[in-house]
Amino acid sequence: MSQDFNFVLAGFGGQGLLFGGKVIATAGLIEDKELSWLPSYGPEMRGGTANCSVCLSDNPIGSPLVMEPNGIIAMNQPSFDKFIDLVSDGGVAVVDSTLVPTMRYPENVKVVEIPATAMAEENGLKGLANIICVGKLFAETGFCSEETLFAAMERCIPPRKQHLLAPNLKALRLGIEA
Repeated sequence: MSQDFNFVLAGFGGQGLLFGGKVIATAGLIEDKELSWLPSYGPEMRGGTANCSVCLSDNPIGSPLVMEPNGIIAMNQPSFDKFIDLVSDGGVAVVDSTLVPTMRYPENVKVVEIPATAMAEENGLKGLANIICVGKLFAETGFCSEETLFAAMERCIPPRKQHLLAPNLKALRLGIEA
């Protein structure tokens, strides 16, 4: 049985959401899925809003725009407020509860609170809350195999930044196990 995954990752520019989406898309690429990765950000970049849509499917993808996500990562209050009501029935919302103080729980949507920013800081992984959230989204949806997820992270980190691989893998593991 195949499942289509239509995700939106949203927050402030600079939180690494486009990179998180790239990791998910790369996992789809490794597993030979049809995929799209569509970034969207405001003109102010860091501190402005940023989000990306990622689609993974066994079938051709008609549009890279995700209007009814079955999974979201929301890393700030404005993003949570904007996307929570768009999540389809049976979908999941992974929410950084460190930065989203006010939650709503729509019927038929699983809202998973994870203090990702606090967890990242407590574990010496400042700036990797995004990857903790990707790990949690993986744990909730199983959008690929665990082996593929870790291989995707290895592919997304360029050779000149290999020193960042171990912390990113640790952040993934934290999110999966949270």
